[in-house]
Amino acid sequence: MRLPLLALASALVLAGAPALARPAIVVPPIRFAEHHLANGLQVLESRDVTTPNVTIQMWYHVGAKNDPPGRSGFAHLFEHLMFKATRDMPPEEMDRLTEDVGGMNNAFTADDTTAFYEVVPANQLQRLIWAEAERMNSLVVDEANFHSERAVVEEELRQRVLAAPYGRLFYLDIARDSFSVVPYRRPPIGSIANLEAADLADVRAFHAIYYRPDDATLVVAGNFDPRQLDAWIEKYFGATPRPAAPIPQVTAVEPARTTSRVVDDYGPNVPLPAVVITWLAPPAASPDAAALQVLDAVLTAGKSSRLYDDLVYKSELADQVFSSADLHLKAGLFYAGLILAGGKTADQGLAALRSEIARVRAAPVGAAELEIAKNQILAQTVRERETIQGRANALGDAVVEEGDPNRANTDVASVAAVTPADVQRVALKYLDPKTETVIRYLPATARPAGALGAASAAPASDVGLVPLPPTNAPVATLLPPAERQAPPPAGPPVKAVLPVPATRTLANGLEVVVAKSSDLPLIAADLFVPGGAAADPPGKSGLGDLVSDVITEGAAGRSAEEIARSTEALGADLEASSSSEHQALALSVLAPQASAALAIMADVAERPTFAPQELERARKQALDELAVAYQQPGELAGIVDEPLVFAGTPLGHAQDGTPASLPAIGRADLATYQQTWWRPDNAILVVTGDVTPERGFALAQQAFGGWTRPPGPPPAVPQVAPSAAPRQVAVDLPGTGQAAVVLSGPTISRSDPGYYQALVADQVLGGGYSARLNQDVRVKRGLSYGAGSELSAMRQSGLFAAQAQTRNEAAGQVADLMAADIAALAGSPPDPEELANRKSALVGAYGRELATAAGLADVLGTLAVEGVPPAELDVWPDKVQAVTADQVVGAARAALDPRRLSLIVVGDASKFGPGLEAAHPGLTIIPVSRLDPDSPTLARVP
Repeated sequence: MRLPLLALASALVLAGAPALARPAIVVPPIRFAEHHLANGLQVLESRDVTTPNVTIQMWYHVGAKNDPPGRSGFAHLFEHLMFKATRDMPPEEMDRLTEDVGGMNNAFTADDTTAFYEVVPANQLQRLIWAEAERMNSLVVDEANFHSERAVVEEELRQRVLAAPYGRLFYLDIARDSFSVVPYRRPPIGSIANLEAADLADVRAFHAIYYRPDDATLVVAGNFDPRQLDAWIEKYFGATPRPAAPIPQVTAVEPARTTSRVVDDYGPNVPLPAVVITWLAPPAASPDAAALQVLDAVLTAGKSSRLYDDLVYKSELADQVFSSADLHLKAGLFYAGLILAGGKTADQGLAALRSEIARVRAAPVGAAELEIAKNQILAQTVRERETIQGRANALGDAVVEEGDPNRANTDVASVAAVTPADVQRVALKYLDPKTETVIRYLPATARPAGALGAASAAPASDVGLVPLPPTNAPVATLLPPAERQAPPPAGPPVKAVLPVPATRTLANGLEVVVAKSSDLPLIAADLFVPGGAAADPPGKSGLGDLVSDVITEGAAGRSAEEIARSTEALGADLEASSSSEHQALALSVLAPQASAALAIMADVAERPTFAPQELERARKQALDELAVAYQQPGELAGIVDEPLVFAGTPLGHAQDGTPASLPAIGRADLATYQQTWWRPDNAILVVTGDVTPERGFALAQQAFGGWTRPPGPPPAVPQVAPSAAPRQVAVDLPGTGQAAVVLSGPTISRSDPGYYQALVADQVLGGGYSARLNQDVRVKRGLSYGAGSELSAMRQSGLFAAQAQTRNEAAGQVADLMAADIAALAGSPPDPEELANRKSALVGAYGRELATAAGLADVLGTLAVEGVPPAELDVWPDKVQAVTADQVVGAARAALDPRRLSLIVVGDASKFGPGLEAAHPGLTIIPVSRLDPDSPTLARVP
C-alpha cells in the first residue's frame, strides 16, 4: 500500500476504543504563512529555528497529464532538463549550489505536478531562491542538453520499468488498463518511442507554456528570517512576467464504467503471477477521500491488515499484497492486488481477492480494526513531519492535488472522523464488481499463440490530450563566463547542535544509549546484537536472515497475529533485520505509547517462540522472494557480491540464503542461534527522539531489566579476513531490459586508522551526483540513470563496491569507465575545490541522517556494534574535514585497491557483444538457471 501524503494536521486527538484505554494520538499542526506575488506565484513559508537547514521546493502545476499527444514523458524529461544550464548557470550548477555545500537536491514527476526540491544549510537560502528563479526564467534548452538528458531518461525507464519483474505492471499497465479518457492512463516516465520522437522545438514550447509564475507554488521550510525571505522572493521572482496566454487546461472527464473486464498483460522475467483489481475513484479533494484512505489501510496497512492476514499469513496464497487510494486532481483510482506465492495461480488469487472485497462491502469493519487502520495513518503522518522536507512536501501536495494548502491541516482530522459506516459506504459506492477491471500479469512464456492481450511496453492512446499551442517565447542561451550574473553570497553559517548521547549499563549487562533529538512526540528504540550472516553455520546460509524473519512472529505467549495487532494498534512499527555482522530490532512509536510498545519489543527479543509453522511460512516467503530477486539485475549482483569477495570466510555465502540452503534450516537452528547471540550482555539498546536520558534509562530498565544474563561469556565475533583472488563473472539473465555492472572488493574495517581517509576517497569517487563515477557514466555519456560507490566498513573487514545499471550493450563500456575512475583516484589527488566539495557533501548527508529519531538510533547503534564509542557522533564531521588530498590518494590505493576488485555483470549475455569478453578474457558466464552463490565456482554442476 502507498500511504497517502497526508498533511500535518491541526492538533487533534484520536481517542481509542474505551476498552483499550490507550493514550491518545496527538498530531500537531504545520504552521505556515501564505502570500502571492503580483505575477501569480504562490508562496508558502513554514519556519523552524531548531534546524540549521532549510528546504526550498518549487511545485509546478504541470505533470504527466499535461504531456502533449505523442509525447508521453515530457514533464518527466523536464524534471531532468531543469538541472542543466540557465542563462547564468552552467550545466550541473544546481549540484554545485547544493551538494557541494553539504546539501542535496532532487525532483519528481507525478500525474499533476513536477516538483523540485533542495535541502541546504540555512545560510545558502538566498542562493537557492536565485537559482530557482533562474530555472523558471532562463532555462537553456539546446541540442546537447536535450539529447544527453533524453538518454538518461531512457536508462531510467529501462532500470525502473524494463529490468524489474513487475516494473511494467506498476508503471504502465495499471493506469493504462484502468483509465480510458483522462491522461492519467499514460505513465509519467513516458515511453522510449515517444521520447525518441520528440524534437527541440517541442521541448522549448513545453517549458514556455507551463513553467511560469502563475503555474507554480514555492514552499520554503526551515530556519529563516521571514522578512528577509520575502524580500529575496520579491527580488528574484517579482520581475518575472505573467505570460498573457492562458495556461492550457486538461478538460477530459473519465466516463463512468458500465461493465467489468479482464485484461491479460505479460512481461519477461516474471517469476510469480500477479493479479490486480482496479476501480474508478473520485479526485483527491472529494469528501470521500478520507474514508477511501482508511479503507486502503484496512486492506493492506501492516501485518494485521485484512489482505496480509488472510492471503499472506493464513492461506499463504500470496507472497505480497498491496492496495492504493490513488487520488489525483482530476480523477482517482482505487486498486488492490497481490503477487502470488510459488505454485499458486492467477485465478486462485483473483477468487481470493474478490472474496476479500465482497467481505468489506458486506459488513462494517469492527471498532478495533478501524482504530488500528487510523492509528497507522496518523502515526505515519507524525513520522513524515519529522523533517522540514516532509512538512514542505505535505503543503505542496495539498496545493497541487486538493487546491488548498490548508488541507494539509484538515485532512488528518477527516481521517480521524471516519466511521465504520463510512468505510462500508465507500466500498459499496466505488468497489463495485460490476465495474471492476481485472489485470492478470503473467510471464511472457504464458502468452497463448496469437493472443491479443495488451502489450505491457506499449504507450497508452493519445485520444483527448491537449496539444502544444504555438509559442514565440525567446530562446535562452548560456552567457559567456565574464557576462554571467554570479549567485548571491552565502550568509553567516548556522551552527548545528548535535545530540549528546548518554550511556548506562544495566545490571544484566545490557548497554543503553539515550539521545534526545527532538520535541516531536516520537521515539525510536533499536536493539542491536552482533552475529548476523557471519554467524551462519556452514551449509545453512540465510539462517540469520530467517531468525530476523521469524523472531517477531510469536513471543511470550503472543501469536504472530497478536503481536501485529498489538503494535499496530499503538501506531508503532516493529521490524527485525539482519546484516553481515549484526541483527537488530527497530521500534518507532509515538512517545505516549513507548512503554507499552517496548514491552512487546522486549518479549520478542527475549522469548521468541519460533513456532514450526511460522518457520515454514517464512521459509516459503524467503524462497519466493529469492525467485523474484533472481530476475532483477541489481538484486542478483548484490546476491553474488559477498560470496565472491569473501570466499573462504564466514561471510563467503549468500546472506539471504539459497534455494538449497533454506530448506536445510530447522527450528532448532533458529533457537540455538537466538540463544547464543541474543543475550543482554551481548546487546546494545539505543533510544532516541523525544526522550530525556532519565526517561530513556527508565524505559530500558522497565522493559529489559528482567532479561536474564546466561552463564559464561558472550560468543566471540567470527573472524573475517578475506584473501580470495579477484574474479570476473557474468550472470546471464535472458530477456532483462538492463545489465547491472559492479566492481567490488574487500576493504578496511571500521576500526582501521585510515577509515576517515577511505570514507572521503569513496565520496570523491562515487558518493553523489557530483562524484566522478556519476559524472563520467551518467552526466557526460548518458549511459546510466546513476553510477556510484559505497564503502561499507564493518567490525572485522569491509566491502567496497562501485555500481551502475546500463543497457546490456553498454555493460563493457561502463565497466571500463568505472575501472578507469578507480585507478585514476589511486594515481593523483583531488584538487582543493573537489576535495572541499565532497567533504561538505559527506558531512551534510551525515547531518540529515541525524535529523530523524530512527536515523540517529541507527547511527549510534551501528557505532556501538562496530566497537566505536558514542562520543564519535560529535567528532565525526571534524575528522572528515581533517582529511587531506594526499591521504585520499593513499586511501584509494589501500582501501579501494583496483588490483583486488572483482567484476560482476548481470544481464542478457546475448546482447553484451564481443567487447566485454575481449576486454576481460577471464570472464566466466553463468546461466541464471545454474547459479549457486554458495558454490566455490558460483555455479551448480549441470
